[in-house]
Amino acid sequence: MPVRIVTDSSAGLPKDLAEDLEITVLPLHVMSRGGATSTAGLTALELTAAYARQLERGGDDGVLALHLSKELSSTWTNAVTAAGVFDGTVHVVDTNSAGMAIGAAAMAAAKLAKEGEDLETCYQAAIDTLERSELYLYLHRIDDLRKSGRLSPATALMSSALATRPIMMLREGKVELAAKTRTQTKAFIKLVEMIAEHAGGKPVFVAIQQTEAREAANGLLRTMQAVLDEGSTYLMTDLDDAIGTHVGPGALAVAVVYPQDEDHPQV
Repeated sequence: MPVRIVTDSSAGLPKDLAEDLEITVLPLHVMSRGGATSTAGLTALELTAAYARQLERGGDDGVLALHLSKELSSTWTNAVTAAGVFDGTVHVVDTNSAGMAIGAAAMAAAKLAKEGEDLETCYQAAIDTLERSELYLYLHRIDDLRKSGRLSPATALMSSALATRPIMMLREGKVELAAKTRTQTKAFIKLVEMIAEHAGGKPVFVAIQQTEAREAANGLLRTMQAVLDEGSTYLMTDLDDAIGTHVGPGALAVAVVYPQDEDHPQV
């Protein structure tokens, strides 16, 4: 039986893709109480049960788990605790990421798993994809992210003082200011410029996720298609509710996977 791939809903994998690649997606918790919405990571008990079910399905081939950055959620720490129960048959990837950067890594690993590759090979494929990935956030406003505690006071102050439409970037699992812009149009142009510069004229894989910003997401997609290499591939999907709670309405997350040397992206 093939290696089983497990991720959480923060990855934002479209349901049909997850089903086709046989990736198990565990939903993060979103709670509403007294008009306020909060989120919670997966517990060690939940993860232990999930990994046990997948090991039963996959036999001795093992489980590869990819979860939201440990800087943003307790899920990764709980996953490591849960994996300790299974004597090396569950490998937890330290993603330092979020969104479809994790989703792309899960896809890369799952494709190899379906081909019969072993746990270590799937693990290395996920790591390689993550190392070639970047995750950007365009925020309509920073209030929700600041209130969530996922934004450092210094970064929040810089964002408020310097930009009304900031572009954030996930670095080492933490949200940091990547560029300062005054309008949405300028933000999108700057974002595409940064991606194009890094791509160096080579094709990339881009996943655009949105929350209550489908028109803006379509506009960004058109700009990317006009600027980036014509061999680039694109995916459009919604942001997970748990992530959307923290970034607020009007937000976009853009995950980019750059190619391996002269090859096309392996996702």
